[in-house]
Amino acid sequence: MSLDQLLKQDFSPEFQFQASRSGGAGGQNVNKVSTKIELRFNIINSVLLDEIQKNTLQEKLKNQINAEGELIIVSQEERTQLRNKHLAIKKFMDILKKALFVPKKRKASQPTLASKMDRLKTKKIASIKKVNRRGISFEE
Repeated sequence: MSLDQLLKQDFSPEFQFQASRSGGAGGQNVNKVSTKIELRFNIINSVLLDEIQKNTLQEKLKNQINAEGELIIVSQEERTQLRNKHLAIKKFMDILKKALFVPKKRKASQPTLASKMDRLKTKKIASIKKVNRRGISFEE
């Protein structure tokens, strides 16, 4: 399955959300409303990912995955729980996209005729400089 097809799938049945109180802006409201969202996604038990993708994610995200194989994403930037939930899902999709992206192989290109001629010209100039540095021999 390609990366684009994978990202179009609905991961929401495999998400587990947990809300808690967050710090930061919000005044007195921050003490009584749970706006911080913690998104948990179990990579090992996911049915949407194949084994290769699971192994790739575990390898590339090893510092972000806990012992149970869960990727945990926290969002507390916004003042409402719903916005933080959407932001956490967006962060998850960005992490997934970045981790599963495979860069294209670079094709080696041939030097152009102009670059070859330029290289030979500079070599010739350097050669002439070195010839001119030699002393004049008077033994003839």
